Amino acid sequence: MNAVEKLAAKNSVNKFICVGLDTDIEKIPRHLLTSKNPALEFNRAIITATYKHAAAYKVNFAFYEKDGVNGFKLLSDTLTLIPPDLPVIADVKRGDIGNTSGMYAKSVFDHFKFDAATLNPLMGKDSLQPFLNYKDKLNFILALTSNPGADDFEKLELNDGSFLYQKIIEKVNEWNDNNNCGIVFGATNSSELNENIKMFDRLAVLLPGVGAQGGSLPDVVNAFKKENRKNYLINVSRGIIYKSNGNDFAEQAEYELMRMNKQVQLIIDS
Repeated sequence: MNAVEKLAAKNSVNKFICVGLDTDIEKIPRHLLTSKNPALEFNRAIITATYKHAAAYKVNFAFYEKDGVNGFKLLSDTLTLIPPDLPVIADVKRGDIGNTSGMYAKSVFDHFKFDAATLNPLMGKDSLQPFLNYKDKLNFILALTSNPGADDFEKLELNDGSFLYQKIIEKVNEWNDNNNCGIVFGATNSSELNENIKMFDRLAVLLPGVGAQGGSLPDVVNAFKKENRKNYLINVSRGIIYKSNGNDFAEQAEYELMRMNKQVQLIIDS
């Protein structure tokens, strides 16, 4: 299956929660620090406990590449633990011109073999084209993010009265010839989500910000339910993987993910 098919398969059984593997050695349970590879053992336990309930996994490169060669080894080893039917997103926010973008795309899709990537559109379509050329992959392009700094640029009002993030959504729709484009739209922006969801058209949507950043799971699910849409992922990182820092951390992560799935199902069934 390609990336779009993997996502559709999970969404079709009402799985929408993407588990963020933002593994921080300073936050993992202390008892793991005596193992040979604490971060890998943490990831292994989280994945083993959650893969049956997850819609996808998202790996933020920053938490791995900070450790250089060892970090990339951890990243590669972690990817081998994830079952192949689950889409895996490289959270890299790439966007650069010419050959540089092409090399970034080769790294993410050819070397690490991720199903999807996050991209920054600020430099225009040509900076993303090497990623878009991978027709079997999925590209989540930043539109309206969940951080406070979204006000600095993304919400700037343009001459026609629209906002910059709306112009980005329009452009991504234009770029979606291969049905391999999506957008990142922050779950903390529930009013904007409801106001703009009709603009999304066929675009898959990755929504960060639920949990630690204050986004509401019910608000997101209800917004998509009203539009009879299912091609989306709600990313939760800290709220799942750090639910407990004791010996039961994996079990608590599984319990939290199952709780969220049940909450989603209740909304869909209501």
